[in-house]
Order: sequence, then structure tokens, then C-alpha cells
Amino acid sequence: MEKGIVVLLNGTSSAGKTSIAMEMMKQKEVLFHHLSVDDFFHNYNEFIDNKFPDMEPVRHVDDSVVGDIIFDPIVSMLYATVRLFSEMGLHVIVDTVMENDKWFNDCLDAFADLPTLLVGVICSREELKRREQVRGDRRIGLANEQFDHVYSFDEYDIEVNTEQLNPTQCAEAILNVMNSQQNLSAFKKLSKRPLDCL
Repeated sequence: MEKGIVVLLNGTSSAGKTSIAMEMMKQKEVLFHHLSVDDFFHNYNEFIDNKFPDMEPVRHVDDSVVGDIIFDPIVSMLYATVRLFSEMGLHVIVDTVMENDKWFNDCLDAFADLPTLLVGVICSREELKRREQVRGDRRIGLANEQFDHVYSFDEYDIEVNTEQLNPTQCAEAILNVMNSQQNLSAFKKLSKRPLDCL
């Protein structure tokens, strides 16, 4: 059995990754499993809330400290789960934001020998800000902070512009690349990034 294809959607928060993933899940031609970092965080928070409903911290921990302790392992678990699904022959849509070099490097390690379709989910800064304001569930400016780092790739197997195409059209374009049997080479050309020394 061949490994499942990993469809890696690269884009900032509010770029349209989840909407595209939902459209890809609706079609009947190829069975996909959608793995989102948001689901992993939500499930972790739900576990803590249910397991320890009356827990009262005895000291305050800053959100940035919580992030440093919890975020990296959760992202690693996402990548490991994607790898497991692919090894089982399942096609996976990965919905995450590689907003720092550690997560990027970990992704390269986890997917190094998997058939990975690298998709650039492109959107302008102006439109991202507008979407954040309309959504109301994202901090205004988050996508702008992520923009330069997330869109630092030189090459994709396919780019979809979510200002020019609706989610259905984006999904169809991605499926067309999958069905074309073209060599999935963009991800293999990526190199690890140096991490800042502390």
C-alpha cells in the first residue's frame, strides 16, 4: 500500500485554509482526513477543563509561558498524527500555521519521506485584516504578524489565491494537481532554517 498524500496548506491565520479543507472534504472523488492544529489545542483545553473542573492555580502564569510549555508539544503531536495517517495510506489535509522556525523544521522532519503536496494559500495583508475584523474571533493584526514568515517559501506545487478564487474553486485546483500525477517536488526542496540561539 502506498503512503497517503499530505496536502500541506500554507497560509496565515484567516487566509482561508479551513474553508478550502472543508470543500475538499465534501467532494467524493478522494477521501481526505482533516487535521487542524486548532482541534488539537481545543481537545487539550477540553481535557484539562473536564479532568480538573475545580482547579485553581495558586500562582499566575503568563500566556507566553503557557505557550512555550504547551504549544510545541501539541504541534509535534499534530505532525506525528499526520505522519501516522499517511503511513496508514490515508490522505491528510494539514491545517496549521508554521509561524516559527522550530515548527517549520519539525514539519520538515516529520514529513521528509511522505508524499507532500505543498499548497500556498495566498491572501493580501489588506484582505487578511478585513477578514479578521469581520470574523471577530481573531486578534486584529495576527495575520500581519505571521505574514512575512509564513509566506517566505520560494516555490509551491500549487498556489491558490483566496481573493480571486472561492473555496470550492481552490479545492478543485488542488485536486486537479493531485490527479495530474505531477511530481510533488516543492516540499522536498525546502531546507531547515537556523534557530536563534538563546
